[in-house]
Amino acid sequence: MLSFTVSRTMSCALGRGVSLAPSPCFSQALMQVCKWACSYSTTSAGQRTPSYSYVIVGAGSAGCVLANRLTENASDSVLLLEAGPKDMFFNSVRLSWKIHMPAALTYNLCDDKFNWYYHTLPQSGMDGRVLYWPRGRLWGGSSSLNAMVYIRGHAEDYNRWQKEGAEGWDYDHCLPYFRKAQAHELGADRYRGGSGPLHVSRGRTNHPLHQAFIEAGQQAGYPFTDDMNGHQQEGLGWMDMTIHKGKRWSTASAYLRPVLSRPNLKAEVRCLTTRILFDGSRAIGVEYQHNGETKRVYAEKEVILSGGAINSPQLLMLSGVGNADDLKELGIPLVQHLPGVGKNLQDHLELYVQQQCTQPITLYKAQKPFLMLKIGIEWMLQQTGYGATAHLESGGFIRSRPGVTHPDIQFHFLPSQVIDHGRVSSKIEAYQVHVGPMRSTSIGWMKLKSRNPLDHPILQPNYLTTDIDVWEFRQCVKLSREIFAQKAFDPFRGPEVQPGPGVTSDAEIDAFVRQKADSAYHPSCTCKMGAVTDRMAVVDSQTRVYGLDGLRVVDASIMPSVVSGNLNAPTIMMAEKAADIIKGLPSLCDPGVPVYQPASLETQR
Repeated sequence: MLSFTVSRTMSCALGRGVSLAPSPCFSQALMQVCKWACSYSTTSAGQRTPSYSYVIVGAGSAGCVLANRLTENASDSVLLLEAGPKDMFFNSVRLSWKIHMPAALTYNLCDDKFNWYYHTLPQSGMDGRVLYWPRGRLWGGSSSLNAMVYIRGHAEDYNRWQKEGAEGWDYDHCLPYFRKAQAHELGADRYRGGSGPLHVSRGRTNHPLHQAFIEAGQQAGYPFTDDMNGHQQEGLGWMDMTIHKGKRWSTASAYLRPVLSRPNLKAEVRCLTTRILFDGSRAIGVEYQHNGETKRVYAEKEVILSGGAINSPQLLMLSGVGNADDLKELGIPLVQHLPGVGKNLQDHLELYVQQQCTQPITLYKAQKPFLMLKIGIEWMLQQTGYGATAHLESGGFIRSRPGVTHPDIQFHFLPSQVIDHGRVSSKIEAYQVHVGPMRSTSIGWMKLKSRNPLDHPILQPNYLTTDIDVWEFRQCVKLSREIFAQKAFDPFRGPEVQPGPGVTSDAEIDAFVRQKADSAYHPSCTCKMGAVTDRMAVVDSQTRVYGLDGLRVVDASIMPSVVSGNLNAPTIMMAEKAADIIKGLPSLCDPGVPVYQPASLETQR
């Protein structure tokens, strides 16, 4: 096979009129061809083919980062397997406008073309409702479907991780990787990065309703924060977004597509990985389905799972890694008993408090067919206008009650009305705030429905099953109403749309929450990182799966506990940090970075 590959390469070169006289460039290219041909040959007894240094399962928020960073070393090869398609149509970003136009984000929530389209079990704490969980299934993963809000969480989230057994994952050791990833349009400082692959911007519409929301927050007694990812998360202000030059800036845009020409990276699409291959307790490769065929590929160094908080534990369990009793029930041979696989499931719930607007300045008219066409044409030609933003440009974080050390409620403000995840068009001129608690105590689980990898797993988040979670949501409604009642909204405020003027008592608010709260799309923590003494930990602080060799998990599933904010930025940070760990590099660290502390914990604000 080697001689055939080299001769074919030389014939192609001659056919194009390329000189084959010895040169440093040609010699280097020839050596690279030889290297890759060898990876598919059997030059030594027992060698498995095809093989790569690393096989990464999942080209999402973490997988794209790892594929980029691990191929920086030309001596290491990477195969990146993605179950979904590319994020481009005919290699065009503009033709893939449903993905790359920021304002079009709800389109891909309506079908399963780029979306795993998961659903939970009926929720006893939510009147038996089944909740919808969209998750990305394409290059970029959920960073190609999300609302492009760039939020890191609070410094104390990472200090808590350290206390929960994730050694070396405190804020001092995580902040440098947030900076490494980021290229913020406002430039670098102690908190922001200025030269990373991930472009981050601020909103440009300067919409009067966004201004009113921020001003109303201050009138209600909350501080203004000029950077909720920097020194001070607490307060209301302008949000950061993963939007660059009017386009969604997913991890596929930031990390994957710029390096696809590297000869040591191969990225395959429409490959459903069905199980991990083991030799004893060592992961040696994966089996996957592609174009109706079952294929195998081998990893010389490691298999890395980056499928996300649902797919990574699902693949572990399909491969015999998980709770022994559960696997036995399905007839799956046990490779490693790890009872924590699929447990510790955490998510953020949110709801919309909506107010009718008395002035025609919301996005209601922009959703009419003629104006949508006009907006789309402008975006296609110039990547500007209403199509170039997701419109979630302001928001903030507050504390729910006295004694809380750092914010536990998050706001996203939108000058529009959203119904059913955006799958139903808005009906009136209205604005809304998305609000929800950040550190809920209701913990869930997931497990396999069957041995069939095509069957979605059983998802049980156990939403609103603790008294404190119910109380916090009640506070979310009351505190949101208080902000909307401030003077800044006087020129715009019409009747309340939801919960509605008839919802006033605690019991009525609680009933509204049960009926209207929905996932914020932040499932996490199902393969949690922890100390060896924690029997529910799945990976150690080096991201290695306990009891097994050659196997890591790097994605939101390894969070010990959910962070206080959106998950995309933390997941990218985790992959940046894990890449250094895998390459054997010392961890970056920036000790003693100042973090805002409230003047007093005796009051709520």
